[in-house]
Amino acid sequence: MDFYGRDFLRILDFSEDELLYMLSTAKKFKEYKKTGRAHKIFPNKNIAILFEKTSTRTRCSFEVAGYDLGMGVTYLEPTGSQMGHKESIADTARVLARIYDGIEYRGFSQEIVNGLAQYSKVPVWNGLTNECHPTQALGDFMTIEEHFGRLKGLTLAFVGDTRNNVANSLMVMSAKMGVNFIACGPESLRPANEIVEACRPIAEKNGCTITVTSNIADLNGRADVIYTDVWLSMGEDKEKWGERIQLLTPYRVDMEMMNRAKPETVFLHCLPSFHDLNTAVARDVYEKYGISEMEVSNEVFESERSLVFEEAENRMHTIKAVMFLTLYKKEVK
Repeated sequence: MDFYGRDFLRILDFSEDELLYMLSTAKKFKEYKKTGRAHKIFPNKNIAILFEKTSTRTRCSFEVAGYDLGMGVTYLEPTGSQMGHKESIADTARVLARIYDGIEYRGFSQEIVNGLAQYSKVPVWNGLTNECHPTQALGDFMTIEEHFGRLKGLTLAFVGDTRNNVANSLMVMSAKMGVNFIACGPESLRPANEIVEACRPIAEKNGCTITVTSNIADLNGRADVIYTDVWLSMGEDKEKWGERIQLLTPYRVDMEMMNRAKPETVFLHCLPSFHDLNTAVARDVYEKYGISEMEVSNEVFESERSLVFEEAENRMHTIKAVMFLTLYKKEVK
């Protein structure tokens, strides 16, 4: 398989076999990390990670993955670049491509990362846009496969705001991996028809299904994995907090939901999570609305069925695999 020089913008851009190869490569790098085997393959390469939205896991994953591979890493924070302000996306891409061997972007519209890729002669990697979160989906599926020993035939349920970028990428990844996908949330927060219709023929080809529902009972006895995300996303209008909380409260993941799915059902979350009062935002919500848990109960989050921290670690291993495969012509041994 030839990944060399390719961009990593959407899960839709890659075949089932290519995605499986990325996961197998990530497993090799995870083994290297755990056993202390050095893999500084790119001592003369440098990458830029361009953030218009801040993040703990994405930044740390790209930085450590880059350092492990021997590369220099430059972090450009939201105020550290003139892109879109004094300099166009096209000009930014052409400048960075002259200096760096790869560019990561985390920010807003998919059009921005697509533009970077269009005008850059080096690989561009999508760390998150409003529409897609492909590196998250890769890390999630690595975690699922590690836990169950397989992917095909499992059922993944995304609960809550099912129109968001994480849900979109998980739906595509599920369809390509033969995993049944359930989007369960309020009707007003359903995924866009275009992403559902793009996924259904892929799912049919791979022997799985895409289900969009508002009925939590549709998870009962079916979901092997229950996944959720924050109700109050970065930059969410505070005036809409009450409306969002009221709309999504019936979809809070609690132990009753987990148990009604399957006894062996596991929980995933892309983090950060509001499961207690140990953050400023959570305390603010508690003071205004009187709830101490939002999208997931603390009981579920802290239970043995929660794989959220394994999932967070696997972001780094899968990101390392993506960067390696798109920057190097030889396979990892």
